[in-house]
Amino acid sequence: MASVTFKDSPVTLLGNEVKVGDQAPDFKVLANDLSEVTLADSKGTVRIISVVPSIDTGLCDTQTRKFNEDASNLDNVKVLTISVDLPFAQKRWCASSGLDNVQVLSDHRDLSFGEAYGVVMKELRLLARSVFVVDSNDKVVYVEYVSEGTTPPNYEAALEAAKNAK
Repeated sequence: MASVTFKDSPVTLLGNEVKVGDQAPDFKVLANDLSEVTLADSKGTVRIISVVPSIDTGLCDTQTRKFNEDASNLDNVKVLTISVDLPFAQKRWCASSGLDNVQVLSDHRDLSFGEAYGVVMKELRLLARSVFVVDSNDKVVYVEYVSEGTTPPNYEAALEAAKNAK
């Protein structure tokens, strides 16, 4: 399992570690209107799954904006931002963000995504900062478990993986 810290303290990640080449695990999260969303709902597109501890923090806001703005230039690429924030808080963030194509999803109910992708920080009940790129056939082509949760992911590597995915 990936070794991760949050504010320099080690955290225990719960769930199954995902690796490049794996079939992407399915999950069930909530959209801002409380409807269920699964991986299958975006089948046929390349997905950048951007995982953040809380959308209401500066770095999480930056990560969400960066992926959505940069991916808007890529064909057939969809960005899914997932956190355990309540859908109501996510909806408020989306309304104030000024981003048109942002899809922010909540894993607060079941931790379905977090456990399937091995990103639940047991001590905090938050998701560890991470990025997964899944191709249009649901194969994982890029994985980054960010080693320190208060630092940004490698945006360029993830975007390059999405650009090269089919």
